[in-house]
Amino acid sequence: MTSTPQPTPDGRALRRAARLLDEAAQRSRGTAHERLARLRELATTIAQTALAAAGAWVLATDVIGHARPFFAPIAAIVVLGVTRGRHAGRQLDRAAGVALGICVADLIIVTLGTTPLTIALVVALAMTAAIALGGEALFVSQAATSATLVATLPLSDHFTLARAVDAFAGGAVALAVGFLLLPLDPVRLARSAAHAVLDELGALLEDLGAAMQMRDRDAVIDALVRARSLDEEHAALRDAAGLGLEVATYSPLRRRRRGVLERYRDAAVQLDLAIRNVRVMARGALRAVDLNDNVPPAVVAAVHDLAASVHALPAALDDPAASPRAREPALRAAARATLSLESTANLSTSAIVGQVRSTALDLLRVLGAERQAAAAQVRAAADTARPG
Repeated sequence: MTSTPQPTPDGRALRRAARLLDEAAQRSRGTAHERLARLRELATTIAQTALAAAGAWVLATDVIGHARPFFAPIAAIVVLGVTRGRHAGRQLDRAAGVALGICVADLIIVTLGTTPLTIALVVALAMTAAIALGGEALFVSQAATSATLVATLPLSDHFTLARAVDAFAGGAVALAVGFLLLPLDPVRLARSAAHAVLDELGALLEDLGAAMQMRDRDAVIDALVRARSLDEEHAALRDAAGLGLEVATYSPLRRRRRGVLERYRDAAVQLDLAIRNVRVMARGALRAVDLNDNVPPAVVAAVHDLAASVHALPAALDDPAASPRAREPALRAAARATLSLESTANLSTSAIVGQVRSTALDLLRVLGAERQAAAAQVRAAADTARPG
């Protein structure tokens, strides 16, 4: 009988090293794809910031006549920043904060010079002034930052408003570039955020339905946890829709997209309610599993219908003509769930059915239906499906 040769320690080490190298290469490829995707996503922002910085310098030097307008491009960069949530109010806060910090620092540094104590005093007074003027967090933060720059990089030996003027000029150029010359595509921004929410919500409902069918407690808990974690994606949708409407309001190039963006804004409100109802639904499913209550197959099918409705919502938000593909499964879910009570009326099932109906109503409202009309459609769907 021949024995199977055992791998030598060197052979095991080589295989382990090769496996680690392969895993590292896969992670590197994944990271490279993620970085490239982020670069594409922020390409417009990079172009905006570069154009605004150059434009601020030209405005401060050639139009205003300042020789070294250091704070003009700095203010433009600060106001725009590499971020997607650039609401006009926040940008104005940043610009005003930069200008205020400059003024406070100029007054103190010219009088007392640059020392650790004066730097602390400059920052404290700039923040105090910003708060006293009712500034929000961004206003206060930018006031402190710009005051520190002036305190550590003094450019003159006397008080002057030139640097504050440069900051306002840079902020004005940034706003012009961000909203007029090179605005973001607000619909793409809102659509991307909506897809993130709806894809996860639809997948969650599919998994919840499967977990209810299999009576898999761990899977139900996982669905509940995922439902609770949707707040971040929903907040991103709400911010994207709000920012998109601002861009469409101020930018002549984007004004015709207001109708679509208003649908996304209104949908975000109703999706918040739908997500809350799905959480309650998941808690009801967990209760049913724990109590070993019967959940009829029709209820499971209704949850899958809700998932189908959610998956059809992105197309309907872009084009109302596609609404029936999302409306029909929502109504079917409400009808199936309601009829299931005729065969099973335990408390767990009743609670799940109530949330299915409420979620279906929320999805109809996402599609633009008024509350009373949506409720009437849900009742009518149940009546139509009832035999006899």
